[in-house]
Amino acid sequence: MEVRGSLGRQFGWLWAAYTVSAFGTRLAFDAFPLIAILALDAGPTEVSVLAAAGFAVGAVVAVPLGPWVEFRRKQAVMIAMDLVRCAALLSIPAAYALGLLGFGQLLLVAVVVGAADIAFGAASGACLKALVRPDQLLVANGRLESTSWTALMLGPPLGGAAIGLFGPVMTVVADAVSYLLSALGVRAIGGKEPHPERTGRATGFRAGDLLDGWRHILAGPVLRPLFFNTVLNNGLIMATSPLLIVLMVGELGFAPWQYGLAFAAPCVGGLIGSRLAGRLVERFGRHRVLRTAGTLRACWLIGLVFIGPGAAGLVLVIVVEFGLILCSGVFNPVFATYRLDHTPADRVARTLSAWSVTSKLSIAAMTGLWGLLAGVTGPRTAVGIAGVLILATPLLLPRRDHEPDLTSSASS
Repeated sequence: MEVRGSLGRQFGWLWAAYTVSAFGTRLAFDAFPLIAILALDAGPTEVSVLAAAGFAVGAVVAVPLGPWVEFRRKQAVMIAMDLVRCAALLSIPAAYALGLLGFGQLLLVAVVVGAADIAFGAASGACLKALVRPDQLLVANGRLESTSWTALMLGPPLGGAAIGLFGPVMTVVADAVSYLLSALGVRAIGGKEPHPERTGRATGFRAGDLLDGWRHILAGPVLRPLFFNTVLNNGLIMATSPLLIVLMVGELGFAPWQYGLAFAAPCVGGLIGSRLAGRLVERFGRHRVLRTAGTLRACWLIGLVFIGPGAAGLVLVIVVEFGLILCSGVFNPVFATYRLDHTPADRVARTLSAWSVTSKLSIAAMTGLWGLLAGVTGPRTAVGIAGVLILATPLLLPRRDHEPDLTSSASS
């Protein structure tokens, strides 16, 4: 039965910290490429490298952070990662004011922030599981999901206005401040968080810890198919994002504000879906909702092949994106709860870190691959190929519901 209402003061502070950092990140969504273009005269290649660095290099740097996070107090890790991101981002306006800002610094900051994002996400997932009861996890994940879609809907337009008024460097300052406020929110959670202890004989860091997250994922009959499903689904969707910019703005003549509207307005679907997820699970059962929403979210991407010019094309994009995001809004909190339920408490950080590292590396690789494919076939055909391939991803969803096996194997 879904638990509604307050989830307690501690979750309230965690949610507040998540909200302020999410809005700060979305406010500065395009700041790095704009700084590179406007302040450093960067070309398309440099901008592409900058965009990929946060995903790919940041993910590689984050690989050893999963075990490091696992055996430390999660709130302390979250505060540290917030302060690291704040300091890294503040170095940009400082260097800009002194006339010392260079492309290498932007690249380094993107990598540091990308790695810190993964470590923070791993720690916050473990913290969430410790703060709320198992029957509250779906509600908590639904609220975090609705916050993500709200930030995505409102942040970029507000950030665009702020960039127009104050320049992209000031939105980076706002993002840095949001991480400082997030650190204060995490600090306010309070409570006596015990220091995690490694079970078994071994103490200290072991080389095998680096792969423990992947071992846990691939060994499970539920997590393994979900892992491949989400990595491929997200990778194919994200790989088409730059192609749609080229198709809509470059070939079909849509204005930039129309492109922004086409992808901001449908985020309402994510807000609706995340609010419906708990009620649907309560009525139809978690496994059925997971499979149904996971299947439906794969059916929309192919519709973007039929984009045409003018108002009809704009409406088509909004409808397709709304359907995709609505289904994702239902799927994501159910999936996040499923994943936490099937992961022992002393393996959450390593599991979430491994999942995030793989996802970010896959997105970077598939984005590059689809860019090459579009160069040969054209962006519309490349989007169509992604739309056809994504139709197969529901086959990777778990076919049966499994009782979670939370027996820790940390000592192995």
